Amino acid sequence: MAGKGVPTRAGERLLVVFFRLCLGWTFLWAGIHHFGDDKFVPGFLGHTKTFHAYYAPLAESRWIGLLTFLVEYGHLAIGLSLISGLLVRASAPFAILLLLLYWTAHMDFPYIENANSYLIDYHIVYGGVLVYLLMKNAGHVLGLDGFAASREFVKGNAFLRWLVG
Repeated sequence: MAGKGVPTRAGERLLVVFFRLCLGWTFLWAGIHHFGDDKFVPGFLGHTKTFHAYYAPLAESRWIGLLTFLVEYGHLAIGLSLISGLLVRASAPFAILLLLLYWTAHMDFPYIENANSYLIDYHIVYGGVLVYLLMKNAGHVLGLDGFAASREFVKGNAFLRWLVG
């Protein structure tokens, strides 16, 4: 039985799984690609444009090690969550926040990265897709959230019930 918001039509279910897997792979690859590169985060933050006064000081702060850790493992955790369909309700808002931070960091107002993207780029589109996935309870569509929700220890815990939606 499908839960609230879970698509029932085959085409929409396929689309939900497709978007979840594609975005999951995007985040997972970002985590793998930059894993162990302690220069990526400070380099990224140090070369911002529109919000340079906010991001650049972070590149040289005592928090850079923690920020690098959070970026690396955050990408990995979000990617694994989306691919497996487990804890999507928890990971998607963090992914949206990360995308919005990247969007502002890439901004050379009003352009994003280059003259071909005027205010809107893939960060905003990916964020919109993640909102869609949240609305459709994507972890219940061929994902582990549906399986986890049916476990007795999850049913008996309000927080876990909320996490797997």
